[in-house]
Amino acid sequence: MAKKRSRVLIVGGGFGGLATALALSKHTADTELEITLLSDKPHFEYHAALYRVVTGKSPLEVCIPVSEILKHANVNFDLEKVTSVDAAERMVRGESGRQYPFDYLVLALGSETAYFKIPGLETFSYGFKSIQEAMRLKRHLHEVIGTCAISDTDTEEDLCRMHLVIVGGGPSGVELAAELAVYARRLAKNHGVDPRLLAIDIIDSAPRILPMLPSRVSEIVAMRLRALGVNLFLNRPMLEGKIREIMVRGMTMHTETIIWTAGVAPNALYASTGAFRFDKKGRVEVDVALRAKGHKNIFVIGDGAATQYSGMAQTAIHDGKHVAAAIPRLLRKQRPAPYIPKRPAYSIPVGPGWAATMFGSLLFTGYLGWIFRRAIDFRFFLSILPFGKALTAFRCGKRLTESCPACAEPTSSSSPR
Repeated sequence: MAKKRSRVLIVGGGFGGLATALALSKHTADTELEITLLSDKPHFEYHAALYRVVTGKSPLEVCIPVSEILKHANVNFDLEKVTSVDAAERMVRGESGRQYPFDYLVLALGSETAYFKIPGLETFSYGFKSIQEAMRLKRHLHEVIGTCAISDTDTEEDLCRMHLVIVGGGPSGVELAAELAVYARRLAKNHGVDPRLLAIDIIDSAPRILPMLPSRVSEIVAMRLRALGVNLFLNRPMLEGKIREIMVRGMTMHTETIIWTAGVAPNALYASTGAFRFDKKGRVEVDVALRAKGHKNIFVIGDGAATQYSGMAQTAIHDGKHVAAAIPRLLRKQRPAPYIPKRPAYSIPVGPGWAATMFGSLLFTGYLGWIFRRAIDFRFFLSILPFGKALTAFRCGKRLTESCPACAEPTSSSSPR
């Protein structure tokens, strides 16, 4: 009689979920495992490159089918949005009504945008956490700059349209602001608008940008941003967002483009289970094996886990590999190895061909930092795809994909108004 297979259910098709599935599938030959991955998207989104989608590059670098990633792995994949987790019954329920029993559960749900109850912000701002949000922002930029081209004079309304405000001085805000400083000016020229009308601001409540990095790195990156024409407004918490207006401490700005990159929170599903303990940031408290405290068969990894470097893609991948090693040990009645946090490397692109990359205490800036960043990107693609397909995805990051007639063609010879 065949031995009953242990059911491992992984919820989340991001960095952590895929790392767990790919690493765990290598153990199916010597352990009786049935692995199922649930995700509410048919594709994996490489968030590290989302800023390039906004600025005209191909979305094929960001959007990779999960089925392609799992093609040679012994993993079942279901397109399903999970609505509830019943820890006591060992059951997960999906939006489709289907139920998924499990022996071991790995929750890799990631994070979601948090608006901190700032009035009007969710309604009037543009998010930046998915391919859909990135494409929506890109369309908006073409619309507002294209509208300015119709006007014969530089009106106050035009200045409002040409004012782009990014709230958040973390990596996402910095990367996007720097890329927009180049892209939006080219966009203005293509539409026959004077690029000198463009204003790009970063607003943050912290005293410096990139507060998770040493102050010397923040200073170097701030100098680079200012050289690109980006204005920095620090120590300025946002108070309210309205149509064409943003209120921060001490000032009011007029804009039609508020881009929110400042707030994230663990996925709401964690709190809805009613079975976990949380830290002050709303992350699930875990034991030394990354199991939710009080549970022997439920693991929490990535952004939702209360670990030292939670929130980084590299941490989610590291967590996934740890859990993939822990579950086979548990099946053999062995104690899982203790989880050891791994300090991530930081690489912040600041405009085309320039990045600040840190490996431990070593800092590389400029073009060399950019080369390291692109090497990191390519190394990740190689970890989930065969060499040829990894190279294709990597090269897509250089390809322009503009549907706007003014931008698809070479820049007009007519001078901007």
